[in-house]
Amino acid sequence: MSPPEPAAAPQTPRRKPIWSQLYVQVIAAIVLGAVIGHVWPTFGESLKPLGDAFIRLVKMIIAPVIFLTVAVGIAHLRDLRKVGGVAGKAFAYFLAVSSFALVVGLVVANVVRPGAGMGVDPATLDAGAVSGYVAGAQESSIVGFLMEIIPETVVGAFAGGQILQVLFFSILFGVSLAAIGDRAQPVMTVLEAVSEAFFKLVAILMKAAPIGAFGAFAFTIGRYGIESIVNLAALVATFYLTSAAFILVVLGAIAALNGFSILKLIRYLREELLLVLGTSSSEAALPSLMAKMEKAGCDRPVVGLVVPTGYSFNLDGTNIYMTLAALFIAQACGVELSIGEQLLLLGVAMLSSKGAAGVTGAGFITLAATLAVVPSVPVAGMALILGVDRFMSECRAITNFIGNAVATVVVARWEGALDRDALNTALAGPPAPALTPAQSDAD
Repeated sequence: MSPPEPAAAPQTPRRKPIWSQLYVQVIAAIVLGAVIGHVWPTFGESLKPLGDAFIRLVKMIIAPVIFLTVAVGIAHLRDLRKVGGVAGKAFAYFLAVSSFALVVGLVVANVVRPGAGMGVDPATLDAGAVSGYVAGAQESSIVGFLMEIIPETVVGAFAGGQILQVLFFSILFGVSLAAIGDRAQPVMTVLEAVSEAFFKLVAILMKAAPIGAFGAFAFTIGRYGIESIVNLAALVATFYLTSAAFILVVLGAIAALNGFSILKLIRYLREELLLVLGTSSSEAALPSLMAKMEKAGCDRPVVGLVVPTGYSFNLDGTNIYMTLAALFIAQACGVELSIGEQLLLLGVAMLSSKGAAGVTGAGFITLAATLAVVPSVPVAGMALILGVDRFMSECRAITNFIGNAVATVVVARWEGALDRDALNTALAGPPAPALTPAQSDAD
């Protein structure tokens, strides 16, 4: 009798080469872009279309991804009271955490006082440099913002790429599908198939992320120069450190109370965070964030409601920036604000910050709207920070992005719509490959 066949060695999972990882490619692209922008600034500026093209590619699919995720998710719920429960809990979370972010910025500005001693005469400032932002702020109002949520036509909402308009229609359409019950199944089957195709398209488009990050970062460094940060290093450093502390301490505590690690969540979203860093827009990573939150065990209806809504109502980074920058301008111009004036500033900021979607430059417009209500702080003082606003835009976008990821997990947990095993698996990362007997002997 022939001897038995030796047992086949167990297959060991192969790790992808590090250079094939998207986050590594994006890091390399950002570094290369910074070098080119610094050494050849004119050429770096000319690469701006690469970043713009990538952001347009992503924006092209944001509206249909939101529609498919929200409409199909709500239709599957059937219990329409649960939709209201998710929305109510999400808004309660947004209001509490984003308002606290405003307070954090106010407190830090009073303690650190980054603008004190600059002695700037407001009359010497170039008000024309910020006139466009001031005009944009004057055109915005709370009533106007609420009216803008309702699209004039369904097609117009999608054509304009307005997140809240698309979300509004998607909720109504999903409720309609849920209300007609089984008769909606043929429509649901089509929408689910289209949804799979769009998320595959997201994965394809993300392969171009390094090119987009390269072009956007080369332009930023080429246009503004690394040395432009030096003049206002105190403000930039204070903002970055405050945002980092907010993420690690405040969002970290919220994450710990809900049973997950903020550091593991950041690692899980590292590719998207680097993309946000490179493009200065959290919107560039919105479709990918929705896909990853579902993969991490959050139910689709929760993801569909919380993530797009959070992009307008849960802007922690923007809120920290607004109160910190407003007090920096006041301090730099020698204006001492009373407690009452600071509380007025805080209240106005709470309102003006809502609806500042994750688009580059939106934070600067909301800052203008806030300062316009506090006459003792010269709006022209915004010219002081115009040169470094682009560098703070990255930090705003990253903080907003992480805040929305945390909010999604927390609301999903509150709703009982979180698969804890899927979350733990996603945050743990890919398992390390097992050692073969030969490798064990070698060790």
